[in-house]
Amino acid sequence: MTEDPTPADTVSPGVDPTVPSSARLYDYYLGGKNNYAADREAAERLLAAVPETPMWARANRAFLGRAVDMMCEAGVDQFLDIGAGLPAQDPVHEVARRHHPDARVVYVDHDPVVRVHAEALLAERPDITGVVEADMREPETVFAHPELTRRLDLSRPVGLLLVAVLHFLKDDQEPHALVRRYLEQLPAGSYVAISHVERDTQPERARFVQELYEATSSPGQIRSIAEIRRFFDGLTLLDPGVTHLADWRPRGEDPHYDPEQVWAVCGVGRWDGPVGGPDGEEPA
Repeated sequence: MTEDPTPADTVSPGVDPTVPSSARLYDYYLGGKNNYAADREAAERLLAAVPETPMWARANRAFLGRAVDMMCEAGVDQFLDIGAGLPAQDPVHEVARRHHPDARVVYVDHDPVVRVHAEALLAERPDITGVVEADMREPETVFAHPELTRRLDLSRPVGLLLVAVLHFLKDDQEPHALVRRYLEQLPAGSYVAISHVERDTQPERARFVQELYEATSSPGQIRSIAEIRRFFDGLTLLDPGVTHLADWRPRGEDPHYDPEQVWAVCGVGRWDGPVGGPDGEEPA
C-alpha cells in the first residue's frame, strides 16, 4: 500500500500517530484514507495472516445498515452509535433519514480523530446530529453529555448500536454488565444491535488478531458464540437470532459471505424494560 500522505497525516491534538487505532485500522480495511503510517503497517501485518479482514468489515457495515433499516421500520427515529468509528459509506444518519428525514443520531467514540471527522460530516444538520468524545465504558457520562441530551428524547425508543465494539473490552472490564448499564438508560421499546468477532470458527486466526490488537489503542477479547449470546440477556431477541453477519436478514443485493471467511456474529434485540420493576427484580 502507498505511504503517500493522507488527510490523517496532519495530526489532531491529543492523538498519538505512532500507536495504531482500532478506528483507523477499520477505516483502512474499508479502503479509507484517514489513517497513519503506524495504522497501515499494523493493518498490513494483519492482512498478511488474515486476508479476509476487509470482507469482514464490509459484511459488518452491511449488517449495520440492515439493522438501522429494521429499527426505522419499527418506528425508531433516533439512534445512539457507540464506538462509531470514522465516517464510512452509508453512515447511520443517512440510512435513518431515508425512512425519517429528521431522524436524530448521536455518534460516540473515544478517538479525537473520529470526533474531528464526524463534526465536519455532521455540520449540515447540527440540530439533530451530534458527536460525543467519550469512553464507551462510561455510559452514565455518555447519557449526561449535552451533545446527547440536546438531541435524543429518552422518553421515546432509541436504537442503540454496539456494532463491532464489545470485542474491544476484556472480561475484567465486565462487558456484559456494561451492556445492561446502557439498557437501563433506555426506555422500553428501544432496540439494540450487536456484532462481535467470534473465536469458534477460526480459533488460530482469532488468537492472532487478538494478539495483534494488544499493541493498539484498543486491545480486547474475542469470544465464543455462546459468550456473545449472553449480551442479549434481558432482551427479546429478534429472528433469526444470533447469526453470522451475512445471515442476519439478508437482502437480495447483499453478497453472501462464507462464515469460514467472515467469522463474526450479530443480532438485534428489543428492550422491554427490567423484569419485575425499576430494580430489575422478579416480583415476590
